[in-house]
Amino acid sequence: MTLDARAAPDAAPESAPDAAPWWKGAVVYQIYPRSFADSNNDGVGDLAGITAHLDHVASLGVDAVWLSPFFTSPMKDFGYDVSDYCDVDPIFGDLADFDRLVEKAHALGLKVIIDQVWSHTSDEHPWFVESRGSKTNPKADWFVWADPKVDGSPPSNWQSVFGGPAWTWDARRRQYYMHNFLAEQPQLNGHNPDVQDALLAAGRFWLDRGVDGFRLDAINFSMHEPSLRDNPPLPDNVGR
Repeated sequence: MTLDARAAPDAAPESAPDAAPWWKGAVVYQIYPRSFADSNNDGVGDLAGITAHLDHVASLGVDAVWLSPFFTSPMKDFGYDVSDYCDVDPIFGDLADFDRLVEKAHALGLKVIIDQVWSHTSDEHPWFVESRGSKTNPKADWFVWADPKVDGSPPSNWQSVFGGPAWTWDARRRQYYMHNFLAEQPQLNGHNPDVQDALLAAGRFWLDRGVDGFRLDAINFSMHEPSLRDNPPLPDNVGR
């Protein structure tokens, strides 16, 4: 018996496997704008400085650059306290500088990834400024607010990553607000659909400017336990 290895004339050709997404297995070069390259000799790195050195970065054979925060910020936490998600802090340049960076990177075959800090904002962000103004304003529930316990202490025993309580009293609103990090970094209420929509709109703003992807900073802190239950004490044998 002989076997004919040829496919029948009406057999459908095998489809080629889908191409892997560009980021899978990519080599990504992180750039911290403040210290990477200073184009105007003011002692602070900037976007124009990054653009000027992209040829060198591309020559290393990397696939993408990842930019740490360059957004408008009071810089209490080196830019991870964002006061405007859709603009460049003046110490780094402006949106035109960012557009030139993306254009140059793409011309060199580099993808551009940027940080997005979606678990909290700066306390100077307009959203928080409005939210702390009253318990009834349109953004009253955009952050995590809670009344004190009967004795006036914080709503729960939660601790900040940076030490101390994760709650700060706000005299204007007469409530505590939550912060997983600095007191100047109030926690967004990730359960609020309006907050989710606003953050996604900020993401679309940068995608429309040519960004290829995001690194979501501290995204594991974006949701909180709504009942604000105290954390249980650690067992005595933990840490021994």
